[in-house]
Formats: sequence, structure tokens, C-alpha cells
Amino acid sequence: MEQGLPGSAAADGSARSPLRARLARLTHEPAPLAALEALPWHSWIVVGLVCIGAFVGQLDATIVQLALPTLATTFDAGLHAVSWVSLGYLVAFASFLPIFGRLCQMVGRKTLYLLGYLVFVAASASCALAPDLPSLVTARVVQGIGGALLGANSIAILIAAVPEEKRGRALGVFAAAQAIGMSAGPAVGGIVLGALGWPWIFWLTVPFGILAAIAGWIALPRTRGARPEARFDWLGALLLAPALVILVRALNHAAGWGLTSPETIGSVVLSAGLIWLLVRQERRAAFPLVDLKLFANPGFALGAGAVVLGYAMLYAMFFLMSFLLEHGYGEQAWAAGLRLAVIPVILGLVAPFSGGLADRLGIRLLGASGMGVCLLGLLVLGLGVGDPAVSPLMSFGAFLLFGAGLGLFIAPNNHDTLKAAPPELATQAGSLLNLMRVLGTSLGVAGATSTLSLGLKQAGGLTDRMRDVSGPALVNAVEWGIVLVAIMALIAAFLCVLRHRRS
Repeated sequence: MEQGLPGSAAADGSARSPLRARLARLTHEPAPLAALEALPWHSWIVVGLVCIGAFVGQLDATIVQLALPTLATTFDAGLHAVSWVSLGYLVAFASFLPIFGRLCQMVGRKTLYLLGYLVFVAASASCALAPDLPSLVTARVVQGIGGALLGANSIAILIAAVPEEKRGRALGVFAAAQAIGMSAGPAVGGIVLGALGWPWIFWLTVPFGILAAIAGWIALPRTRGARPEARFDWLGALLLAPALVILVRALNHAAGWGLTSPETIGSVVLSAGLIWLLVRQERRAAFPLVDLKLFANPGFALGAGAVVLGYAMLYAMFFLMSFLLEHGYGEQAWAAGLRLAVIPVILGLVAPFSGGLADRLGIRLLGASGMGVCLLGLLVLGLGVGDPAVSPLMSFGAFLLFGAGLGLFIAPNNHDTLKAAPPELATQAGSLLNLMRVLGTSLGVAGATSTLSLGLKQAGGLTDRMRDVSGPALVNAVEWGIVLVAIMALIAAFLCVLRHRRS
């Protein structure tokens, strides 16, 4: 029965177990349609398909941030509970991204990429149909696993399909798709929330996913033969997810538990222990999930830290401002979404020009200047946050400055960090930076939740239900969150300067 299989015993002269043969058959990738593959612009079809995944992922991430106040009211939930609608997705994505990055080399990128669409679509439908908050969080975790399947494979599929001389343009289109998704998220999400209700923010991504999965089956090229490799870092995979979950949970709940409570201290110690074991395992593994050799390079290590902080700042702001505008000021979701859209739109407009500026000014000056512009925006926001009468105009200016500052910082920092990696580790460096982005997003949301909770606690307004929190108490608590984001900006600027000196 196995004689006709590619890589069977008859073909390679070695014995094959029935289990290995079944696995090879299961993971054998379908070939694209010959008529499509023969087209001179087939590679750009692949780029378009990969960009759909990038667009949907960013659209979903920013829409959900905007929907959190609505979900807290709908499910009569508290701040910590509803934050897991966002964190469940992000932690699952970060935990499984390195795992799928390794598995895709074993069973094929096309196979896992198409599976990612199917998982994402099924989980999106489950989110829309969720009857309660625990069901919604569970579905979001599954959705994060689907997102990790897509994220671990997208750039690799793009690079494999596009000729080297056109890759820069293709990667630029990919980045533009991400920026458009992020920019559209708040505005589209606000309109959908206001007109159709929260389930439709999840139904919105379903048709995109179905069409992309069908088109991908037909058009995406094969990425490997049928025989999977045998080696996988199982111990690293078992350590990674618990370490991240416990760390994010500790940061998210620290204010509610108390900074010196047994729960907080125990969680931090347990997470630190798991991270130590993970580092030890990855150094010893023949095929590690996370290649730690890159962190021995100061330029890469400091740049990766700045990546974490940049994305933590962005998503902490999305989280804080969603609650400020909708719950603190009582704005409709569509109005809040249009206002918040200023940040990603300006970021996306500034980012393409930041590379040229970095070549002229250097990453140290440009990165520090970008963080300075962010700090100026945060100062303007802090001055106007307590006065709803002047806040609309001031917040617009603050969001514009904040988005411009991040636009000056994120793209040049990413490029400079990748440049610091040795050429032979370029693929691993790209995967690690992707992980750092998601980790930063997770820590930003968790840190903003805890800081907002601490501010409400100090004002005597922290309850188990967000609907019982008064608008003025929330406005005062947001000021604590603005301070947190400002501290992140200062540290990111310091890392830019320090990296230049160390390198």
C-alpha cells in the first residue's frame, strides 16, 4: 500500500512505519492549479493571499480592543475578566507561534497556513455565537492558535514565492496590508458595533477567511516534500505556554491581588522558574523553538526589547482610550472608533518615510526623537483628559503626535534590529521579532489593565462589574495608564541610545 507514496520505503530504501506513512499522506501538500502557476504574475497572487491574512489579523486585533467596554457591559463583567477577551488571543498566539514556526518546516507551510484559516474562521464563528464570557475567551484562545498558524508561515511563503529582486516591494505590500487592517479596525469596528452589535465584529472576518482558504488551496505553491522530519523540541513547547500565561496573568491581576500578595509573588516566581528552565532547554536543544544565540548580540537584544516596548505602548493606548472614550466620556462606539483610528492612520503614513530619515539621522537620534514626539502627545493627552469639554480637540492632537512618534520609531527600529543579526540567522531573527511584537502587545494590554485597576482601586471605584464604575473615577484612573505608557517611551528611547553605544 505504501509503494506509491513519495518517500516510501521503496523510494528511499529505508523502513517506514504505518504511522509515518499515514502522517506523510496527511501532510502531503496539494499542488496549485497548473494554469495559475504558469501565469507570469502568479507570485503576486500569492502575495495578495498572504496579505489577506495580514489584513484580517490586524483588523481583528484592533476591533476587539475597541469592543472591550461594550463586552464588559454586555456580560456584566469586571475589568480583569473582560481583558482576557484580548489577552486570550494574544497569549495563545505568542505561545504557539514558535511551535508552528518549527512544525511548518516539518509538515509544510502551505498545509499549516490553510489549516490556520480554517481554525481562525471556526473560532471567529464560535466567538460570535458565544453565550457568555468564558465561552468567548475560550473561542478567542482557539482563534489565537489559528492566528499563530497564519503568522508563523505568511512571510516565509511570500519570500519563497517571490523572486529576490521583487521581495522588497512584496514585503512593502505586506506591511501596507497590516497597516490598513490596523487603521481600519477602530473605524470599521465602531460602525459595526454601533449598527449591528458585538457579534458582528467576529462575523466580519469569516468571509475573508473562507475565501482566502479556498484561494490558497488553489493558488499557493507547495513548500516541501511529503516526508516529515522526526525532531521536535517537545520540552520547550511544554514550557513556553505556561511561562507566558502565568507571567501575563500575574501582570494583569497584580493590582487586584495586591503587589505583595502571595498570589502575585508566587506567580512571578513560578513564571521566572519556568522561563529559566525554558532558556536552559533552548540552549541544549538540537533544534530549539527559540534560537537564543541571537540575544548574545547586544544590537539585536536591545532592539528586540525596544520592539516589545513599542507594541506594548500602542496596544496599551488602544486599551486605555477605548475605556476612556466609551465608558469615561460616554461616547458612542462609532465616534470612539473614528477618534482612535487617528493613531494607526498617522503611524501608517509616517512609517514609509522613516526609513529614509533613519539613513540620514541614524536610529539613535530618530528613535529617541520618535519617543520624544510620543511623550509630547502623552503630555497633551494628560493635560486634557480630565476635561471632556476640551478633550476632543486635545485628544485628536495627542493621538496624532503619538501615532507619528511610533511611526518614526517602529519601522527603523525593526529594520536596524534585523540588520544586527548575522545573515545566516536572518530567518530566525524575523521569527523572533514577530514573537516580540505579540509579546509586547500582550504585556501592554496586561499592564494597562493592571494600572487602570490600580487607579480605580485608589479612587475607591474598583468593582467586579464595569457598569458600576463611574465615568469620573475611570477618567482619573486612565491618568495612571498614561504615566505607564510614558515610562515605556522613556525606556524605549534609552534602549535606542544604549544600543548605538554598545554596537
